[in-house]
Amino acid sequence: MQHTSVTDSLESTVDEILNRCGNHVKLAAPLGLGKPNTLLNALYQRVKASPNDLRLTIYTALSLQIPQATSELQSRFLKPFLSRHFGDKSPELDYLIDWRNSRLPENIVVHEFYFSSGSQLNSASAQQDYICQNYTHVARDLVSANVNLLLQQVTRRGNKISLSCNPDVSLELIDRMKQEHKTLFTIGVLNNELPYLGGDAEVNQEVFNLLLEDGENAELFAIPREAVSAVDHAIGLHASTLIKDGGTLQIGIGALSDAIVNALMLRQQDNSSYLQSLANINADCQSDLVNEFGGLAPFTKGLYGATEMVMDGFMHLRQAGILKRLVFDDLVLQQLLDNKTISNPLAPGDAKKILDVGLIAKHLSDADLRWMKRFGLIDKNAKLEGTQLVNADHSISCHLTEQTALTDFDQLLSGKSLQGGRYLEGAFLLGSKPLYQWLSQLKGDDWTGLWMRSVSHTNELLGGKETLDRTQRKDARFFNTCMMQTLLGAAVSDALESGQVVSGVGGQYNFVAMAHSLESGRSILMLRATRTKAGKVKSNLLWNYGHTTIPRHLRDIVITEYGIADLRGQSDQEVIKRLLAISDARFQLQLLTSAKAAGKIAQDFDIPQAWRQNLPEKLIGLKQSRYFALYPFGSDFNEIEQQLITALQSLEAATSSPQGKLRQIITNLLPRKIPAQAYPHLARMGWRLNEQGVSISFKDKLLCKMLARHLPF
Repeated sequence: MQHTSVTDSLESTVDEILNRCGNHVKLAAPLGLGKPNTLLNALYQRVKASPNDLRLTIYTALSLQIPQATSELQSRFLKPFLSRHFGDKSPELDYLIDWRNSRLPENIVVHEFYFSSGSQLNSASAQQDYICQNYTHVARDLVSANVNLLLQQVTRRGNKISLSCNPDVSLELIDRMKQEHKTLFTIGVLNNELPYLGGDAEVNQEVFNLLLEDGENAELFAIPREAVSAVDHAIGLHASTLIKDGGTLQIGIGALSDAIVNALMLRQQDNSSYLQSLANINADCQSDLVNEFGGLAPFTKGLYGATEMVMDGFMHLRQAGILKRLVFDDLVLQQLLDNKTISNPLAPGDAKKILDVGLIAKHLSDADLRWMKRFGLIDKNAKLEGTQLVNADHSISCHLTEQTALTDFDQLLSGKSLQGGRYLEGAFLLGSKPLYQWLSQLKGDDWTGLWMRSVSHTNELLGGKETLDRTQRKDARFFNTCMMQTLLGAAVSDALESGQVVSGVGGQYNFVAMAHSLESGRSILMLRATRTKAGKVKSNLLWNYGHTTIPRHLRDIVITEYGIADLRGQSDQEVIKRLLAISDARFQLQLLTSAKAAGKIAQDFDIPQAWRQNLPEKLIGLKQSRYFALYPFGSDFNEIEQQLITALQSLEAATSSPQGKLRQIITNLLPRKIPAQAYPHLARMGWRLNEQGVSISFKDKLLCKMLARHLPF
């Protein structure tokens, strides 16, 4: 086993990197939280200062960046919030700042396989150096690229290290490099702010060649919680009907995932209001799809989370008593539990059933003791003494063929709860400050039941334990978001038809493929039926599009705010009809005309009257309901800031065209007092008004009046 050096010097660590890796450092850094920003910045600046002697190639993804203002109004709003939310203990990535401003030096290249959504649309170098790959292929491709350095934030407990937020790629990369006898210099940067998480993420510190403990303990980058609109809530309600009690759940981050979690909690905690809410949006709760693959009742068995990303939603589901189905890493044991042959805790008679299937031999051996200790059925100090099993303060015969011994053994096991079960496994984590606090405080079964592991385990059915994975992931529902959907069933999730990358494929393809591979699995892609750009409403359901993320042969279930379309195994004509049924009525005729022109649907087909009701007015009830709040799980913005966000969005939409901007200016040039109730909002934006509501300059006065007109009073 290799020796791990420990240092507290940032500069000497950079020196050691250059000594080990030579004049071309090929760096792998985790996506999201796992990046040690301070060390990355020190290495970046050292290489940047030596353009003729040193080169740096960075392989990573999801470089987190503090939001940037693009207008004066945005700047006035963001500056106080960013100072409060992010503070000054979370240093930005220098390469990201230079990348964003087109100042990346020629001797440094950054390859990302996943962008923060939309963040790099205007960066030529980011677009040109983007690597398109499945999340599960990253480690393999890093080995092929001959990376020579791995940097990762970690946390420590005793002589153990936790990879915490990012065991996703690092573990597999280290193993693959060893198998191919390639050199990889591994550095762990200790950060006590990271939650100490277990599972595969808990490793011996010897995994790293060097540990840097400079004591900075950078504050974790917390994603501000998003607003959830009525459209999002409607999608979440529809989605919640497809989740079966006792099943498996995968969701990502964002408003649509929050909407699913909110709906699931309503289903659990106030079922009558849940059913009424479904009726209010005309959800088809009696469809064969819901009856066979979903459910409407509260959860008794609960759900198991098998996900790429651990985020806030899983915390809320765990706290609500929904995320509670346990899985165990023993195929026969798992089958006994799933078939209800035995119960957990074990009931009288279950011991014999365990013996009958051979999990425990009828003549107890040391191997049987290890198995029982592993699952918490006997004391950790239990041992065999001659023909006796000595457990705590009493003993029984090891020969369980004897009726008396079998009875004693049954009594020993009856009432024992199986230990070592998991309610959630994930490959990386990212979320809000409350999520990080919750994770840091986990204890007992809540801690052991959250298992962090490599993304190749969470996103695929590979690795020599496919049968066990299939058994554990029963009734799996994989929810992912897409931007657009073609009427023939292809999904557009990561890029535009121009080739510009919005985000990345990530694990979406993995989950869609896995849903088709699992006998009872379903892939559910969610999207809003329309979007508004430059003041114009456009459909997100299209006849065709010049880019595809999920090909049409993998089409499965699609959800918009107007309903659910089950596309699996359907003809092209039927797929078109089902997607038209959940599209916005304002675009149905145009879509149908394109389908007819292509000869893909009968010429005499007409849009049914019920589909023509798919308009935003259909969701008014959700906007007014207390169950579907704009921030269902709390907000990082105070009440005034929440109102300002709505007003700023409304003003931005009103001024998105030259005509709209001119109209707003002319309207607000007219004599009109700024209402007194707007003063706190305008003060939050940095304006100090006198008693007449007049600001210092003419421009500021105009901006105040424009914004005040869009406030909700």
